[in-house]
Amino acid sequence: MDGDFRSSFVREPGSLRHHPALVLNADYRPLSYYPLSLWPWQEAVKAAVLDRVDIVAEYDQVVRSPSRVIRIPSVVVLKDYVKPQKRVAFTRFNLFLRDEFTCQYCGTRGDLTFDHVVPRARGGITSWENVVAACSRCNLRKGSKSLRQAGMTLRRAPRRPGPEELRDTGRKFPPNHLHETWVDFLYWDAELDA
Repeated sequence: MDGDFRSSFVREPGSLRHHPALVLNADYRPLSYYPLSLWPWQEAVKAAVLDRVDIVAEYDQVVRSPSRVIRIPSVVVLKDYVKPQKRVAFTRFNLFLRDEFTCQYCGTRGDLTFDHVVPRARGGITSWENVVAACSRCNLRKGSKSLRQAGMTLRRAPRRPGPEELRDTGRKFPPNHLHETWVDFLYWDAELDA
């Protein structure tokens, strides 16, 4: 058999590659907002077949097996509740999310790094309470000086965020693509206009 024919036959169709499923916890809230809890369509189909999720919404496209035709899930809800973490991990991503992807000195977005408010060279530690998101320009300007020596101020004092706070902040940053079947589940607890 021709190898090109076989690989093109086995290869995943391009139209199915871009059909992620929004994953909701058993309480119908996303597992996370940022990054948005998404599974590739293959994982969503597998979880549905294994009876680990209920399918809430589907795409128009289908996948076929020798014995079944299945519409691709666009929203799935876990049958078992996953308890949210009570502690927020101290990661670069979570730090940037806490600071809303904004330099805490000048307010610009993009090209972010992090800065120790009390420099490590002066005994500052790497912790939620001493590290902020900073643009490269402000980070270089401050260097290993104190805020006073650098003539800089913070927009907000750094602190440890709670999981609910981080989740709510993540809701402010929707992904580039939101399928219409996802919207009701992403903002279902938002206050409605009267």
